[in-house]
Amino acid sequence: MASSLLYSITIRSLLLLLLHLSSLSIYLAAKHNQHGYHRHRSHSHSPTSNQRLHQAYIALQAWRRVIYSDPFNFTTNWVGPDVCSYKGVYCAPSIDDPKIRVVAGIDLNFADIAGFLPIELGLLTDLALIHLNSNRLCGIIPHTLTNLSLLYELDLSNNRFVGPFPSVVLSLPMINYLDLRYNEFEGPLPPQLFQKKIDAIFVNNNRFTSAVPAFLGGTSATVVVIANNNFEGCLPPSIANFADTLEELLLINTSLTGCLPPEVGYLYKLKVLDVSYNKIVGPIPYSLSGLAHLEQLNLAHNLMTGIVPQGVCILPNLANFTFSYNFFCEEEGICMNLTSKGIKYDDRRNCLPEKPFQRSQKECNDTLEHPVDCFEQCCVGSAGGGAFGRATPFAPALVPVATPLLSPSLAPSFP
Repeated sequence: MASSLLYSITIRSLLLLLLHLSSLSIYLAAKHNQHGYHRHRSHSHSPTSNQRLHQAYIALQAWRRVIYSDPFNFTTNWVGPDVCSYKGVYCAPSIDDPKIRVVAGIDLNFADIAGFLPIELGLLTDLALIHLNSNRLCGIIPHTLTNLSLLYELDLSNNRFVGPFPSVVLSLPMINYLDLRYNEFEGPLPPQLFQKKIDAIFVNNNRFTSAVPAFLGGTSATVVVIANNNFEGCLPPSIANFADTLEELLLINTSLTGCLPPEVGYLYKLKVLDVSYNKIVGPIPYSLSGLAHLEQLNLAHNLMTGIVPQGVCILPNLANFTFSYNFFCEEEGICMNLTSKGIKYDDRRNCLPEKPFQRSQKECNDTLEHPVDCFEQCCVGSAGGGAFGRATPFAPALVPVATPLLSPSLAPSFP
């Protein structure tokens, strides 16, 4: 599911890139050709007479000097001024002058190279794509990447980058696909990230901390994955700002507390919701019964209580419903027999009478004797959006601006 989703996202974003940067069509079509890239050479502009290719030569040579290990010899032919012949470097006509060829993309996925990104990469001002998945690149992201005003896809996943969230991303006007997962980034996520017109945001498996940020208005993301980080607090009601676009939301193992806000039910396009391995309390919001497109719902390994509502169990597209390792005490209606609807489910380790593999009576009593009132305790509409306390009026669309499992190369089952 997730691997096909990731493939479809890439294909969709490339099609959008064709619309925005039509003169890169030769590059983009060839880049996804399994038999390689046919480089059309310009006879009117040699590498030495083309100032932009000369700038690219300076940048790529600077990068080659700080690549300390290249076991698959990806950069062995990075010699001489003809950068369009370099392995992993793709050229295309310039968008402002089709007679001039420029470096439009770099794809070094799975090259296993070790080194860092030099500041000279800011000279590659015509780049539309940077794909560096599954290498051993380290250090911080150079601020000079702010010069890459055409950058559309940035994939730095499965490396060893460190430091705070790379703020350079916030200054990229064309960025549409961002993949920072499986690195060592730390500190808070800037709320401004979720104001960008980005289709897919992958920041899972880093060291991000602080509260889950307020989800500000203006976002266009269809996929948001912030799983396996060290956040705190609850999911803010401003999640409703994703209502018109969001299809997949994964918040696995992010130390979420508090109740699941009913605003999750506003995400009417949602297909996948996974909030497993957190400390969420309270009942399943009945608003989830309106998620007609929902296919996968995972609430496992939380502290949730109450009834499993029939409205969720009869969702027309639901195929997988996991709510094991909670404290639910009743399954309503058809929820007691989901196999009759062909739904895969897991209801183990709850407090469900007459169901096998449930918690002990003592475990259940200790929790159910202290019910949670989600109307008294909810996410407060603070700047950070993640405080937990007494309820206050909150308008999801008017959130104030805040102050600033396995490797994807091995197991794409989890984006």
